[in-house]
Amino acid sequence: MKRSTTWAKKILKGFIVAVFWVAVWEIAALAVNKEVLVADPFTVVKRLLDLGATSDFWISTGTSVLRILFGFILAVLAGTLMACLTSRLETVNALFSPLTAVIKATPVASFIILALVWIDKGNIPSFTSFLMVFPIVWGNVHQGIKQVNKGLKEVAKVYEMPLSKRISKLYIPSVLPFFSSALLTGLGLGWKAGIAAEVLCTPKNSIGEQLYSAKIYLETTDVFAWTLVVIVLSFIIEKLLAYIIRKVVAVRGHRT
Repeated sequence: MKRSTTWAKKILKGFIVAVFWVAVWEIAALAVNKEVLVADPFTVVKRLLDLGATSDFWISTGTSVLRILFGFILAVLAGTLMACLTSRLETVNALFSPLTAVIKATPVASFIILALVWIDKGNIPSFTSFLMVFPIVWGNVHQGIKQVNKGLKEVAKVYEMPLSKRISKLYIPSVLPFFSSALLTGLGLGWKAGIAAEVLCTPKNSIGEQLYSAKIYLETTDVFAWTLVVIVLSFIIEKLLAYIIRKVVAVRGHRT
């Protein structure tokens, strides 16, 4: 009963917040009174429903999600592997740690423009997503590994604890909070950077291509509709990832 009441309060709160911002949007549209500058929210929703009835909408949306998530998953795997290497080998850390600073300091647009020279434009969203997520995962996992209690590591060494148990009992509990944080932060950045890459390089069958086309032809309603798609997808994917992380943490806590 208490849980259902909590959920009802959350839903009501979310509804009130949504109504408030839709009202602000409607007021702004009425004040400007030019659809080419600010589209009316109800017109945008109607246009979104019209787009959702077409196969092109789902092909573009699905392709963009797959491209960006592919880069994200590769970054998670590569960043975790690099963190393990750099935390173990100081020479490797000294050689490759400047790479993180370079990636963080370089504007996303610069990477996208350079990537247009190097690789096929259909792979650029994945490449951009990878670049945004990789240093975050690497840095967080590296920090998590370094946080493992030295005393416990010595005890494990003295009692010749198998590597599998060291990983499951010492390293995973220490790294998991850092890893979870990296996933949630990286996903948001990777998603936005991937969409930005699509807008700049316009690969076929993508959200970015649709946004660019709408902008070129001054179809402001379409721009708002596709932007709304980007926001909703970001929210759904992040909530789904957060749910999976909570379940994994709960299962590990139960096993412990």
